[in-house]
Amino acid sequence: MNTKLNNERGFSNKEFEKRLIQAQKIMHNYQLDGILLTTPQNIRYFTGYDSQFWESPTRPWFVVVPLSGKPIAIVPEIGESEFQKTWLDEIKSWPSPRPEDEGITLLKSTLENIKKTFGQIGAEFGKEMTIRMPVRDLFKLKETVNINLVDGSDAIWDIRMIKTEEEIKRIKFICSIASDAYNSLPSKLAIGDTEREAVNKLKIDILNRGADSVPFMPGISGVGGVSQIVCGPTNRTLNDGDILFIDTGSTFDGYFCDFDRNFAFGKASSEVEKVYEVLWQATEIGINAAIPGATTFDIFNAMNKVISEVSIAGNNVGRLGHGLGLQLTEPPSHRDEDKTVIKENMVLTIEPGLEYAPGKMIVHEENIIINKDGAELITKRAPKEIPIIK
Repeated sequence: MNTKLNNERGFSNKEFEKRLIQAQKIMHNYQLDGILLTTPQNIRYFTGYDSQFWESPTRPWFVVVPLSGKPIAIVPEIGESEFQKTWLDEIKSWPSPRPEDEGITLLKSTLENIKKTFGQIGAEFGKEMTIRMPVRDLFKLKETVNINLVDGSDAIWDIRMIKTEEEIKRIKFICSIASDAYNSLPSKLAIGDTEREAVNKLKIDILNRGADSVPFMPGISGVGGVSQIVCGPTNRTLNDGDILFIDTGSTFDGYFCDFDRNFAFGKASSEVEKVYEVLWQATEIGINAAIPGATTFDIFNAMNKVISEVSIAGNNVGRLGHGLGLQLTEPPSHRDEDKTVIKENMVLTIEPGLEYAPGKMIVHEENIIINKDGAELITKRAPKEIPIIK
């Protein structure tokens, strides 16, 4: 384990300066005078600010990234002291909660005072984005501010989709931690465990190995396969003939891994063994297809050709992988309608899955980084044969 990295948190001012320079080039290409950010991941990307207080919906938080100059924070007074520790120079605050004016006057004046070249500000209005403020306040801002608020999601994702070396270092680290925990899990499992017990064993191990949190860990089981991959765990007891699926989105310094593993209890049917093998091979094909210049459709198509020969319902989750970083799932998506060009330093999941009987599915998932010559696997590959728990 990289114990040195395990003791590091946060980024240098130089790292944030590098992100800002690249962001402002992209903003210029999109003809934006700035971008307005309200969500935890986007604010953290540009400022380094992190807080468990995001769990409270009472107060909105704003960061404006201008086309020139450093970001400006407009935040509730309760968060001002911690924002003073970031690399930002300009931090404005108001006494929140104050529903009659929840920072909107300050935000309006900030937007109106930045240098105007194109007459528009990009905001989190588009794909895989939300705006974290009351809708009535957003309407009020749009109606009164002397600049156009437009969809800036394409620009924001162009900024975040290509990872820096420091981001990649953290993603690799959390992938390594979770991989080691997955590999040691079979020795800790037994017939008679519950889904919840199995998931907690993995979760505790991941945390003990140096992860910061485990915000995502569904655990689902079923006889000969699972019916879904997003809910659980429950207190269902794991019995002979069951398949257990566990997925994890664990984090280190804000950055996610996202991959799963499957386990058979007592025995695996020949059908399960065959499906598992097909998915393992589809994953291998997906990894090999992920090269600079290819598209997300190319990755999807390569995997889909393999799994469609076995599946009764084809791919029933809409895509076969996605981007990864400060969020569990980010653009792009490996699907037939997505033609995003693969570029160096993207971080992606490769995630083929199929339904092979009514209500029975298996999914494989690995994480990769795109290098100049192709994909680098950063999770430790699932075994070729499904592990059997006695």
